[in-house]
Amino acid sequence: MSATDEVLFHTHPMSRGRIVRWMLEEAGCRYRTELMAFEDLKSPSFLAINPLGKVPAITHHGVVVTETAAICAYLADAFPAAGLAPALADPLRGSYLRLLFLAAGPLEAAITDRALGVEVTPEQSAFVGYGSQERLMAVIGQTLAAASPWLLGERFSAADVYLGSQILFGLKFKTIAPQPAFQDYLQRLMARPAWQRATAADDALLPA
Repeated sequence: MSATDEVLFHTHPMSRGRIVRWMLEEAGCRYRTELMAFEDLKSPSFLAINPLGKVPAITHHGVVVTETAAICAYLADAFPAAGLAPALADPLRGSYLRLLFLAAGPLEAAITDRALGVEVTPEQSAFVGYGSQERLMAVIGQTLAAASPWLLGERFSAADVYLGSQILFGLKFKTIAPQPAFQDYLQRLMARPAWQRATAADDALLPA
């Protein structure tokens, strides 16, 4: 792997950058961490990278990618040797994309609404991407119960990284209710060496 393959990774250990670090470790790519203080995210230099002033962000071959799910999808395609995304012609590609963006769209929105105390009435459910939180979490539970051992069967993918991270965060901050299928799936995720390396690296950067 040449130096030109290096990924510049802008992050903070108390952000969704934890998901991207895990993805970088799974991809096995060379990367360099630029640790950002929250007060620097609105600086002109960083706003040139992400006008929203949010981390994570990456730069690779001069290409800037922001938004966590987009970064995960980009890395999976940029480093195909890691096998983290089915190829375009692979029959699993559709399921992979659906699960990745189910987690990035409806699931993350539902978890955020729960964290903020937003209650969606049945009459309002047609206006939110996840519809009913109860139905969404039932679908997520069924999906993880069927994971054998991963969302795409024997093949671990970026969808596992993103969806698994959302479940981990939701359980940690008590914005989703535990289900037996969650625990079994998460135990498999947390046994992965890449998850352990990424978690240790970010935990070491947390303020004392």
